[in-house]
Amino acid sequence: MKKIKASLLAWGALSLLSVTVMATACDKQNTAAHKPAAAMPTTAAAVAGQFTASAAYARAVAPGQPNSAVFLQLQNKDSKAHALVSATSDVAAAVELHNHVNEGGVMKMRKVEKIDLPAGQTVALKPGSFHIMLIGLKKTLKVSDTVELTLGFEDGTSLKLSAPVQDVSATMH
Repeated sequence: MKKIKASLLAWGALSLLSVTVMATACDKQNTAAHKPAAAMPTTAAAVAGQFTASAAYARAVAPGQPNSAVFLQLQNKDSKAHALVSATSDVAAAVELHNHVNEGGVMKMRKVEKIDLPAGQTVALKPGSFHIMLIGLKKTLKVSDTVELTLGFEDGTSLKLSAPVQDVSATMH
């Protein structure tokens, strides 16, 4: 009986591990599969009013590179929709909200006036999608630096957060 229980327990653990690996590999939103563990953001979530920002990070850039981007998860815990309408940082001459759009089969980056945050949902600002552009960097962003940001929402709420600079080798699409 003990051998049967041990076999069933081992089979169950193996099944759970297999399902977890398959779910992770198939999850298009999972960026962990595309970054080494050391490059994962380690910042705590920042909260202001009904908004929470988590998993924030900025791209490291080569010396002389004038621009970078910040990515994060934005959660709207309110029962009504809101929008991110601005971002500021002392590390760049300009900070803009951007999105990638497909124009005639070519992916292009475009400035947007706002990023909609549906009620009770989390929106991913990620490579190839919505993100925050840091334009006219005042210094080279190196791994282990931190970018301080203030996010502005349409209801007047401001959220301050720190985004560690990460070495992200994947290109923005």
